[in-house]
Amino acid sequence: MANLQFDLVSPERRLASLEATEVRIPGADGDMTAMADHAPTITTLRPGVLTVVHAGGEDDYVVSGGFAEISAGGVSVLAEQALPKGEVTQEVFDEMIASARKLHEKASTFENEPGPVDDAAKLISDMVAMGTHIGLDPKQGNFG
Repeated sequence: MANLQFDLVSPERRLASLEATEVRIPGADGDMTAMADHAPTITTLRPGVLTVVHAGGEDDYVVSGGFAEISAGGVSVLAEQALPKGEVTQEVFDEMIASARKLHEKASTFENEPGPVDDAAKLISDMVAMGTHIGLDPKQGNFG
């Protein structure tokens, strides 16, 4: 099976740079899998688990958003926040949810602007779904 170069960076650090056989991406418009010879694509990320399959197995990373660029050279992901799945403890997840809730509260102060409020609400929903997917407790699935 052909390989592609995979790079994952966040503002804090470079998390990965390796040869992969496939990269499963939580795209904002739906999940996608990039493999060698994939059509060039740029997509935004939603909160979720990004999986990299390589000769040594699979690595999972939790991403909160950002962009993925698929090109002839491989896949480059620029994440707003990214951590290896093993580093996402309940405490880290709780902080991520709290941050998303603060964005929702701030967006809710705008009048006649549903876009920012809807975007912030979707962020919370995606964060809760991602946490549940990796086995963490969102404590409450609503905005309460």
